[in-house]
Amino acid sequence: MPGSWVNSAERVGADLHLRLSEKGSRQAALTAALREAVREGRLAPGSRLPPYRSLAADLGLARNTVASAYAELVAEGWLTARQGSGTRVSERAAQRRPQRAPRRPPRPARGPRYDLRQGQPDASSFPRTAWAAAARRALSAAPHEAFGPGDPQGRVELREALAEYLARARGVRTTPDRIVVCSGFVHALRLLYGGAHGTGGRGVLRGHLAIEPYGQAFHHRVLEEAGARPVPLGLDEHGARTRELASHPRLRAALLTPAHQFPMGGPLHPDRRNAAVDWARTHGTLLLEDDYDGEFRYDREPVGAVQGLDPERVVYLGSVSKSLSPAVRLGWMVLPEHIVAAVVETKGERETWTSVLDQLALAEFLRSGHYDRHIRRMRQRYRRRRDQLAQALAVRAPRVAVTGIAAGLHAVLRLPQGTEEAAERAAALRGVGVDALREYRHERAVGPHPDGVVVGYATPPDHAYAAALYALGEALSTI
Repeated sequence: MPGSWVNSAERVGADLHLRLSEKGSRQAALTAALREAVREGRLAPGSRLPPYRSLAADLGLARNTVASAYAELVAEGWLTARQGSGTRVSERAAQRRPQRAPRRPPRPARGPRYDLRQGQPDASSFPRTAWAAAARRALSAAPHEAFGPGDPQGRVELREALAEYLARARGVRTTPDRIVVCSGFVHALRLLYGGAHGTGGRGVLRGHLAIEPYGQAFHHRVLEEAGARPVPLGLDEHGARTRELASHPRLRAALLTPAHQFPMGGPLHPDRRNAAVDWARTHGTLLLEDDYDGEFRYDREPVGAVQGLDPERVVYLGSVSKSLSPAVRLGWMVLPEHIVAAVVETKGERETWTSVLDQLALAEFLRSGHYDRHIRRMRQRYRRRRDQLAQALAVRAPRVAVTGIAAGLHAVLRLPQGTEEAAERAAALRGVGVDALREYRHERAVGPHPDGVVVGYATPPDHAYAAALYALGEALSTI
């Protein structure tokens, strides 16, 4: 009997696995197995053991065998037996276990003292109370079927809420049946180009893809690994040179950030927006619109989504990673009608990426107006931070031009040519984390390469922001 399960949930609170040795008597084997269970902590001090009659029946042993094993362990001090309380593990038994040195959790890699790298909102600003209230209301109102297998297209409650919000706030033209919920922008790219697992060859789209010369290097790698072939366009103060699309006959799509070019800043000029849509209509291609921070604008009128110009030629991509938190793994694709079924099929029959509970919570957060209130509050906070950044650098580093700040959560600090690496080193010496502009430039991009650093003014909490700006100004004052 090398191993036996004792189904004693009603008596000790959990199943107990005992290893009974084949050597020696049954009583000795049971005594040793119980002693080992206590020593290893599988039977904690104070745990109640099953009555010896029940344990004997579970293990197929004689009652006297179990009773004698209990009595021996009571005599040794491993167990205690009191009338009306049953047989329990002795509180002192814990002292018999060898004490191991506490295992220290691995230390996270130390980041910069002042983190001004772009990519996330102020984590301390997450609306915990409002989110928790929305989650409670959503759970109370959810139908029973919501707790079964998920719909790969996403919960209808969230798709309906998104359709209303995106139409009102971003000028998107859609219906709930054209929205597919995903876990974020990268997940959307992988579904479109790489299939459900991002491995290439099984996605909805294939072939050459026009991109802007500056962007997230990680996104470029995802596309290339999925089999797409990025072709960088030109870029100037009016955004991507979309008229160049017609000169690349093998292009099947173009990925753009029209509301706020990443990371250089600035909206895509209206003429170039129209040129991109005309190209997609004429050539039967698609535009992928990354609206990563379109809700945050400060010194300009809102710029609506390109998708509103032609819903059948534009795939609109968004998420809550900048507006709420990257910890809420929710994003969406607003799709042309002719590829909805293909994307849903690629995603799979069972929803494995996005929590239904989070979808229900976000739907209620949108419907209740909490999302709008949060956006307005954060827009004011980030505008103040942007102004503080510009003022601090105007005083301490007047040779540095602060650009791309009419919208978004980051700025590009233009530096004198040839000083980018020196600025990066000076910032690091003062514990300031920034990103060099060259890290965002695609390796095949052509044209001038200005020096600069990208600063995320949304990342630090309020109490640390002034010190971060002072350290940044000190670092750049030497440039």
